[in-house]
Amino acid sequence: MSESFAENPAGIPEEDLALLNEASGGRITRDQWMTLAAAFLGWTFDGMEMGIAPLVARPALTDLLGTVSDGDIGRWYAYLTALFLIGAALGGVIFGWMGDRIGRVRAMTISILFYSVFTGLGYFSTEAWHLGACRFIAALGMGGEWSLGVALVMECWPAKHRPILAGLIGAASNVGFGLIAVVALFIDVTAESWRWVMLAGAAPAGLTFFIRLFVPESERWVKSVATRAAHPMKEVFSGELLKTTLLAIGLASVALIGTWGAVQWITPWADQLSKGDPSAKAMMQIMLAIGAVIGCMGGAMCGGWFGRRPTYFFLCLGSLGVCAYMFRMVSEYGTLFLILGGLIGALTAAFYGWLPLYLPELFPTRVRATGQGVSFNFGRILAAVGALQMGALMEFYDGSYAKAGASLSLVYIVGLVLIWFCPETRGKPLPE
Repeated sequence: MSESFAENPAGIPEEDLALLNEASGGRITRDQWMTLAAAFLGWTFDGMEMGIAPLVARPALTDLLGTVSDGDIGRWYAYLTALFLIGAALGGVIFGWMGDRIGRVRAMTISILFYSVFTGLGYFSTEAWHLGACRFIAALGMGGEWSLGVALVMECWPAKHRPILAGLIGAASNVGFGLIAVVALFIDVTAESWRWVMLAGAAPAGLTFFIRLFVPESERWVKSVATRAAHPMKEVFSGELLKTTLLAIGLASVALIGTWGAVQWITPWADQLSKGDPSAKAMMQIMLAIGAVIGCMGGAMCGGWFGRRPTYFFLCLGSLGVCAYMFRMVSEYGTLFLILGGLIGALTAAFYGWLPLYLPELFPTRVRATGQGVSFNFGRILAAVGALQMGALMEFYDGSYAKAGASLSLVYIVGLVLIWFCPETRGKPLPE
């Protein structure tokens, strides 16, 4: 049946009507397209903001610290990464809670303002810690936007579209990650020019006007909070949901530690191996982003075709294998280095197509934004520990990104085991 029940000639109750429309795969409405467009743009700009850091880190820290020492720069890059991850974790919890209390749309608008304004303020940094403070506050908004956008889209669109939507969610941020790298390919990011890249990060603030004018609130959320008072933080950490929350945190943590503890360091590693060629880090980031876009779509679609648990298992296995090869067998910047970077980007980023497919299926509507925000972003706290450990390993291995990355990428072994303790949700409706 291709037509929706929107006209409702039989006087069906609204709650049953909504379920019938979803089950029938009814027509996609203008509001649903607007919701997807806003979320996709929000994730794209989110990825652009994340992509700024690897590009500006070495030149910015060289400028602010007055040194070219790999040890000092590596240590401060670890600090910046950890501050971002902790900020994103707190933002995911704070804005996820706000999304369950005041609505997905209003909370998402505030989160986008946070990450755009404070990225732009990084332009005015005169000390390394100034840059870290701006990065931390901007990360609050980045962490919040992810959980809010996922909840909003998954609640507004029919269930049959979940895999492709999850893939788009993951791919969007990597589109932004790649776009800022393309800009850097034509405009060298140096110790003299890095501030202008930070200032450009304020541009997404304009998206908030579009959201407020054209994006409707989630009807699922409106109905859910109208029938039962939500106490999101209490619920996700008690009763039946506690085990679910802890397992979800573990799954997200494996992916995030792998990305931020090892993979994100490949861009400055390219800079190091190329002896400071500005195009090298831009090319590597483009390859990582292209691979990530493909991987996000593939991870989500495979989760829809083969099941959530088998897909996660093989993503861990593939990520472990390709990271081991690159970090242990490659020592020169060149074609092989770039190809492996694209492959690593595809495999390790596929989790970010899989997670927005799986996490919404674990939590009921009234606490979905909080549950997703806590699960995904608490993993960022553990990833921050991994990033700091990477910095310590960099010093221990005398500035070797390869040896440090090889050590941190072993985290995927944990995921190979953990996924089999989790429920399979393929083919099941979102819990109400």
